[in-house]
Amino acid sequence: MRAIQFARTGGPEVLELVEIATPTPGPGQVLIRHEAIGINFIDTYHRTGLYPVKLPCTPGGEAAGVVEAVGEGVTRFQVGDRAAYSGGFGAYAEANVAPAMRAVRIPDGVDTRTAAAVLLKGMTVEAFIRRTYPVKAGETILIHAAAGGVGQIMVQWAKSIGAEVIATVGSEAKAERARALGADHVILYRDQDVAAEVRRITGGKGVPVAYDSVGRDTFEATLASLARRGLFISFGNASGPPAPVPPGRLAQAGSLYLTRPTLFDYIVTTEELDESAGLVFEMVRSGQVKVEIGQTFPLAEARGAHAALESRATIGASLLIP
Repeated sequence: MRAIQFARTGGPEVLELVEIATPTPGPGQVLIRHEAIGINFIDTYHRTGLYPVKLPCTPGGEAAGVVEAVGEGVTRFQVGDRAAYSGGFGAYAEANVAPAMRAVRIPDGVDTRTAAAVLLKGMTVEAFIRRTYPVKAGETILIHAAAGGVGQIMVQWAKSIGAEVIATVGSEAKAERARALGADHVILYRDQDVAAEVRRITGGKGVPVAYDSVGRDTFEATLASLARRGLFISFGNASGPPAPVPPGRLAQAGSLYLTRPTLFDYIVTTEELDESAGLVFEMVRSGQVKVEIGQTFPLAEARGAHAALESRATIGASLLIP
């Protein structure tokens, strides 16, 4: 089968289209023939070496398709079931094996491409907006990169709860998209003083929680946007990792909290996985979350997909199509 691999870390140019053997599912595994592959920023962190991986590596941890074979002892799936998974490696390929207990069935009413586009991002939003900080109706929250794959879902989910959303984006076109999704206030973070705007909108108080996947470029503004005892949820480094923060700064800025969560600590058990995925799929089926697949790329064009993602030229979710 065809797959994308990199044997050294670096820019998008290290991604190579190769032919490798189609894997065989072992005990407790399923072989999923991919129909769509999710592209996520963490894939670029693996490729650049920011998050070290064993080389050569077939990147990608999210895909959806049809179960083609099941290993010994698998009762959770049957051949022909539509399934999606999030986690591990090997998704940038025509097929991949996944532990049956870490894959989820795609329900009726959710198409396979949408499942590949929403599973990882949607479960990230579910975990961070319901459990890292349970957002309540009437609260004003700050969401960076609101026109991106995670940001679009987060804005819609927060609005479904009844929160007031301050969104930041990098261009006027993305601002229009954020407003269409329901954002109450939109800040162009490259052109405006984010913290000053947040303070103006909140009457000087700041926000109780801020969600920041941008990293270095927005880090200081996020700290300055928080209310007393506010929570800074840092979950990405799209612009590069921020500088270290001495703990004393959190005290000086109003006894702030700073956390760097990862989704996989919220879906440790199969029960947690099923509950989170189920909530995501229900939000999609109910229409409360609409998933925008802004761009698709053939599997062979993974380099171009990564270049587009890293230049922040994408809107919504991106997929590779094998």
